[in-house]
Amino acid sequence: MKFKTIGLALALTLSTQAVLADEFTVSDIRVEGLQRVSAASVFNAFPVSANERVDERELAAAAKELFATGLFDDVQLERDGDVLIIQVKERPSISRIEIDGNSQVADEDLRKGMAEAGLAEGQVLQRASLDEVQRQLEQLYHSQGRYSASIDTSIEPVDRNRVQVNIEVNEGAVAKIRQINIVGNQAFSDETLRDLIELEDSPGWFFGWFSDDEYSREKLSGDLETLRSYYLDRGFVNFNIASTQVAISPDNSKIFVTVNVDEGQRYRIGNIDFAGDLTLPEQKARSLVTTSSGDIYSRSALTNSAEALRQKLGAEGYAFANVESIPEVSENGDTVDVTFLVEPGRRAYVRRISFEGNTTTQDEVLRREMTQMEGAPASTDRISQSKQRLERLGFFRQVDVETRPVAGESDQVDVTYNVEEQPRAQSRQVSVTPRAPGSSMVLLWPRRISWVPAIKSMWELRRVIPSPA
Repeated sequence: MKFKTIGLALALTLSTQAVLADEFTVSDIRVEGLQRVSAASVFNAFPVSANERVDERELAAAAKELFATGLFDDVQLERDGDVLIIQVKERPSISRIEIDGNSQVADEDLRKGMAEAGLAEGQVLQRASLDEVQRQLEQLYHSQGRYSASIDTSIEPVDRNRVQVNIEVNEGAVAKIRQINIVGNQAFSDETLRDLIELEDSPGWFFGWFSDDEYSREKLSGDLETLRSYYLDRGFVNFNIASTQVAISPDNSKIFVTVNVDEGQRYRIGNIDFAGDLTLPEQKARSLVTTSSGDIYSRSALTNSAEALRQKLGAEGYAFANVESIPEVSENGDTVDVTFLVEPGRRAYVRRISFEGNTTTQDEVLRREMTQMEGAPASTDRISQSKQRLERLGFFRQVDVETRPVAGESDQVDVTYNVEEQPRAQSRQVSVTPRAPGSSMVLLWPRRISWVPAIKSMWELRRVIPSPA
């Protein structure tokens, strides 16, 4: 005898009413309504098994957990004696995805993104995944400045509980920048700062054809960083972009950008000190710093100085050295004291030097050009000099060098030179002084002459050809 069915919605709000018996022992579990989903998948997701004693609240929780798999549109429980029957209605699978109207984003890129979101042909249709794909596509086009873009989705049923998903893309036009305002600047004029910005506001219907007035968030972010660098290289240590407002016209075709800046005070360099393990003589280290006390503070000058110190430490064998410039406003508030924090790390040694890409040139030929030796401290200068010597051979179109730490060893590196050989048939023209006015002579010399095979051949001929009497 079958008792009343419990639908999922009822199961989730089940109270003390005894729709099923208050408590009973499940003798067996049957699943009805399956088409593609296996019974094993249902049993794995349904936390009730045979010979288990359950009540209505446990069954409600079990039905909720099975529904959470996303495989079913509906889950109902029935009881026939002590047999628990699970009635399911499978969600349709996606037989086909049709995309139309897209030109800025390729079909394969769209399908890849949808697959990562759980929307692909052959998978069970998840309405939440489809809604998420729609939202992300709209955000993608908005990030390109296409604020009028819209994405419409529809589901078309086909046979055997399958559906076709249609995605209609209206990409719209890129919104044009109508006006860019910079507010809060005192040290530099609007014209000076506007010249730094790549984004341009359209000056009119005719000259607008020649301006880069299409808005994008990436361009705006780059322009804001350009502004920040401009101020930081001219003494404004505390410069800050307070806010950025991007307003869109009601028809989504025009953009108005307002950048609010807080310049702060202009500073000069105060004391320059070193901290950490300098390893170099301080006088030598100071000679590598390109700014001095009293100069206008410049972030790029300090960055270049830190890089010069790092390269010098690398030339001394400290391949993993790290140097950082730390500015700090002095107590009097008029200057910025700078400390170069030096962390040389352990001196690194070259374990192995290898060559890749040389098919006709022997390793021995290349190894003779090395000024960096295996077993010696890894010097960035010597590694670079060795690269230059390989380039001067004239055998190679390109020479690249790669320095890799040795796994498990904190003080060893391997150096690999990757070369691309020149075709041996190429010749080099050498001009010779003309013998007479108006004439010239050009000799063609091969890039590389191997004399050993020629001498050997001549010796072999001498052995077999008898000498004249």
